[in-house]
Amino acid sequence: MSLFDKFQPLSAAQSALSGTGPAAIATPIESVHSATRGSINGNEVILAGTNNYLGLTFDADVVDAAGAALRGLGSGTTGSRMANGSYDAHRALEQELAEAFGWPAAIVFSTGYQANLGALSTLVGRGEYLVLDSDSHASIYDGARLSHAETLRFRHNDPDNLDRRLARLGKDARRALIVVEGLYSMLGDQPPLEAFVEVKEKHGAWLLVDEAHSFGVFGNRGLGLTEACGLLDRVDFVVGTFSKSLAGLGGFCVSPHRQLDLMRLASRPYIFTASPSPATIAGTRKALQKLLGGQALRAQLHRNFQRFYAAAKELGYRLGSDIPGPVAAIILPDRETALAHWNGLLAAGVYANLMIPPATPSGLNLLRISLSAAHSDHDVDLLIAALTEMTVAA
Repeated sequence: MSLFDKFQPLSAAQSALSGTGPAAIATPIESVHSATRGSINGNEVILAGTNNYLGLTFDADVVDAAGAALRGLGSGTTGSRMANGSYDAHRALEQELAEAFGWPAAIVFSTGYQANLGALSTLVGRGEYLVLDSDSHASIYDGARLSHAETLRFRHNDPDNLDRRLARLGKDARRALIVVEGLYSMLGDQPPLEAFVEVKEKHGAWLLVDEAHSFGVFGNRGLGLTEACGLLDRVDFVVGTFSKSLAGLGGFCVSPHRQLDLMRLASRPYIFTASPSPATIAGTRKALQKLLGGQALRAQLHRNFQRFYAAAKELGYRLGSDIPGPVAAIILPDRETALAHWNGLLAAGVYANLMIPPATPSGLNLLRISLSAAHSDHDVDLLIAALTEMTVAA
């Protein structure tokens, strides 16, 4: 017997995906030349699987801000926010996030994963309830486990099912935190957010919206689906990440409830983790400025994903969402077909994401393409041409 025996099914699945070319999972990207170009296996490719929605990873102002902080404040803080890792810039970023939402409180975490882990495990506990969309991200489920709250699931994007779940709790629904996402990262679908808010208000529950993939993408100022739906005054918490539209690393939780600040005293993922590096914070602050004033970037991003969605549908592909968004998930019948599409796109100079069970909802096999504001019209033409070539080949 070995501690590693339990990993054999995963090893077998990985071996089934291996071939003579680059690995389809955790693909080594040898170099990155720009927000939209990189090299894999010695060949230049269009990067269409990066979540770099606003294309800010190579923005000169963002890079310069990070570089100045690196030179002026060093490479890391070497401590947690509760010890020596709370710099003026960390607090400044929290204030800027809170002001962007018009709310009194914000907390910055070292990763987006930890933002969910830290918020959910602290906001609810024993004797309270977490009510989760069944397609929730792994970080949400892990936060639920750490919280020791009773966890209930409702059917994906189904407000009626949520309503029934909360009705069973009766008055205890007032001690329940509902969690939904602004954009689901695997299928690219969006929740009926207003309907969820109405259910939340009906039962006196609380609502957290994870805007990891929707922050920067939706809303006039890019605050996410909550802003786009005009619901900022009707939700209790928004969680987001710096690693998508903000082109960095980290996460945050913001709230109209000033008491959120008390969470710093109890959140283990916040207390016992080294704080984000000065360069990360400086780059994120500059990226946040560009996101809030990034109407032109969002317009280009929306043009790109509207064109790609329309083309994919015309080619007869089944997409994970009927509503176009920056994540275009092409649903394929089996793993072999999905792998063939991934290899075919890579041969045509396009890097996308191969997503297969158990990482996907409902056991689906997906080719996941993410669009960016940095993709030019010509880039989108090339993406569509590569997909068209796969259709012809099939």
